[in-house]
This record gives sequence, C-alpha cells and structure tokens, in this order.
Amino acid sequence: MAYIPKQCDVLVIGGGPAGSSIATYLAQDGIDVVVLEKSEFPRNQVGESLIPHFWKFSDLLGVSKKIGQQGFLSKSGGITVWNGQIHQIKFSEYGYNRPGLHIERDIFDQLLLDHSISNGATVFNQVVVKKVDFSDSIWPKVLYTDKRGDSVEEGELRCQYVIDASGHSTFLANQMGTRLAVSSEMNFLSIWGYFVNSRYVGADRKSHHMEELKQNPPVTFVMSYEDGWIWHIVLREKTSVGLIVHTERTKGMNKEQRKIFFKQTCAKVPYLSTLLEPACLVEGSLQYRPDYSYYSSQICGENYYCIGDAAAFVDPIFSHGLQNAFYNAAVTALAVKESLKNNKKRARYSQLCESRMQQFYGFSRALSLGDFGCNGVNRTLVKSLMKSRPRLELELILVTAQMTNRSENFIQLAKEAGIWDDFSASAESGWSGNVSELEF
Repeated sequence: MAYIPKQCDVLVIGGGPAGSSIATYLAQDGIDVVVLEKSEFPRNQVGESLIPHFWKFSDLLGVSKKIGQQGFLSKSGGITVWNGQIHQIKFSEYGYNRPGLHIERDIFDQLLLDHSISNGATVFNQVVVKKVDFSDSIWPKVLYTDKRGDSVEEGELRCQYVIDASGHSTFLANQMGTRLAVSSEMNFLSIWGYFVNSRYVGADRKSHHMEELKQNPPVTFVMSYEDGWIWHIVLREKTSVGLIVHTERTKGMNKEQRKIFFKQTCAKVPYLSTLLEPACLVEGSLQYRPDYSYYSSQICGENYYCIGDAAAFVDPIFSHGLQNAFYNAAVTALAVKESLKNNKKRARYSQLCESRMQQFYGFSRALSLGDFGCNGVNRTLVKSLMKSRPRLELELILVTAQMTNRSENFIQLAKEAGIWDDFSASAESGWSGNVSELEF
C-alpha cells in the first residue's frame, strides 16, 4: 500500500470531475498534486447528461480520445414537455458539430481520475479529509483518516494550496460556515433511481425499445408535472429517472415512503408512465438529496479554492453541474499556477478567480431560479458574462429557457446587459425550437 506523502504543492479533496480535472491541469504543468478521495472508485453518481460545451474542456485536458473510445451514447439534443407544450432542441442548429453524451458516471468519473494519474497526479482512494488547519497561511495542514488498510489510521499532510472538490458535502464551506441554502418561496429536493428495460425518446420524437439505440439515437427527455419536474436519461444498459419535487410534498416521509411515492409518481405521470411500463426499478438504486440548491458566500482564499458542487449547486435542468465543474477546474488551475510562480500576488489571483466563478454560478442561478441580486448573485458580474458569451451559445441558452418557461429570466438579464435587441426579432418570430407531438 502506497504511503501518503507528508507534503505536496497542492492537495485536492475529492476525485470527481472537478477534482480530477484540476489535478490533471496542475500535473501537466509539473506541479506536485495529491488527490484524497473518500470513496472507492468506481462509485455511483447522478448527473448523466453532458451538453456539447464539455468537449472544449476535454480537449484542454487531453482526454477527448479516451472519452470517444468509451462508447458512451451520443445525443443530438433534448425534448421537453412543459406545461402541456412540447419542444425540441438540436445542438447542430447552434454550431455544434460534436454531440452531447449520456454517460454512466461511475465509468466516466473513473476515466477522468485515471487520466489525472496518467498525467502525474497522485491519487489515494478511501482517505477521508477531516479538517484543514489554516493557522499556518503558507503551509496549511490537512488532517485525514486513511481507511485503505485493515486498520484505520490518522495522518496529516502540508501543502501550499487546498482545492475543495468534495461535491455536495461542501467540506470547506461547512468548516468555514460559508455554505448557505438558496432562499426561495418554493424549495425543492431530488429523488432518483435506475430502471432496466425502459423505452426511450429518440431524436425522431418517437419512443423506442432499448434494442434500437444504435439505429435511433436518444435525446434527454425532461417534463414538468404538478409537483415539479422529471428527467429521463437512457444509458447503455439502464435508464436514469429523477424527480425534482417541492420539499413540502414529501415532508415527513421515511425512506420506504419516499420509494412508494417515487414509484407511484412514475406510474401515473403521462409520457413517463408509458416509457416505464415495461421497465423495472433496480433494487437499491433509489437515492434522495434534500439540499437541492445552495451556494457559498466565499469560495476562494489566498490558499484555498472551492470548485464544482463544493462551491454551489444550482439546478440540474440545464446540465450546469458538470459544466461548472469543468469550468471551475480550468480557471482555478490557472490561478493556482500563477500563484505558485508569484506568491506575493496570490491574493489578487484568488480574487480574480472568485469573481469568475461567482459570475458563472450567478448566471446559472439567475437563469434557472430567477435570482437577481439575491442568493449571492452579483448583477454586474452576470451582465458582464452575458456580454462576453458567443451569440450562438446565448441563443441556445435562450431556447432552453423558453422550453421550460424560464425565458423571462434570460430576457430580463439580456435587457439589463443591453443585448436583448440582438435576440428580440428571433424570439418574436417563434424562435423556441420545433414543436411536435410525441409518438408514443
């Protein structure tokens, strides 16, 4: 069993996409980076939908070829049924010549973590970080519990920078007391599980048997219903189905009652019930997460950075989770590299990184939740980001927002940013995607 070193340049907490990505970036630059991951990989994780934006980050990481060789399902876009309206979006119409993907997260995350190792990162699974002591601002001390062997051992490691990529456990935000729940009139939670033998929705707007995946590529299927909204994402051998529901709807339910509620909902909701009619829920696959949306009031410091879900989680409806992870890893890697070169400017680099990441999270919250100037959303930063985004990318965001009746958020932001005139003509002419009845 390999020994955990006593010192490194950068310590990364968590080996998910955010953690493995920043470890790869840093290792590629010859930086001594250690990753401590509490779980044994591969491990199950929700978030199986990737939009084409991710390829630019996989190219930077040098992992695109490995992803392509894995044979994940390609998707051309998405279909929503929202408040009785059916919409379809095709990525190719917005300048994307590479597909989105439906991925098994256990395989995908293992691939990214292995890639970081092949680039020189040192990774230890089943090692749980317990505390970070910042009393020494130059060399913080990381206290951990090593659970790899027959006996549990305590240890410590010193580093110059700590990167928290611990996901929903938000390790540093909890330690520092900076984690805040999003304040909203209507709070949500998520319940999800996996089915076998489900039918799926294809790009032709028809439902198909699993045996037809090679002939009829799938789309991500999302729909609203009386208690919230639902996702249906077909994978190679199973299908991910999740409910986002109002918190009050399941208040007081225990684990078994939530399972009954989940199965009953899936069986009664139109379209979804038809897709799942021949399917069976995989025993033990149902999971539950009450902390649906949150953010941190401080995600960067002179010697630490919180990235991915360790910094904030907004709303899975726009597949922002993995996008945030890849984006955060890229900008944070740049800040850390420059800080290691010039320690005297590390406060400045962390401030710049904080602004960039809060800008990205703020845009997601404003678009998804309608938060303008609350829940940590800086209106000025968000409007600046809108001005800098490519036109086709903004068009795709607008269409996605229209598909889920959230376009008023985009429109308000675009008007405040002074760019709405670029979109108003298209929007007024019915620029909301192709609307067609599904053939189930």
